[in-house]
Amino acid sequence: MSKLNKLVEQFLKRSPEVRFEDVRYLLEAFGFEETRSKGSHHSFRDSEGRKVTVYVQQIIELLNLEEWSNEDTEPEEQAD
Repeated sequence: MSKLNKLVEQFLKRSPEVRFEDVRYLLEAFGFEETRSKGSHHSFRDSEGRKVTVYVQQIIELLNLEEWSNEDTEPEEQAD
């Protein structure tokens, strides 16, 4: 399972314990860039103009992670 897949599964637990760096990684993987940081508030925006301030439930809904997780049926790569 890829790092992105593991993070999505962690977010879908509804009460995930994640580090900010994981949140940033997830948002960047879905095309978001950090536009503002002040104290504990970090704002992100994507090319469509969607904005998010880091709140886990909002990230799940905005990125439609439940649907994305269900659609991701790519088999895990195995090492030789």
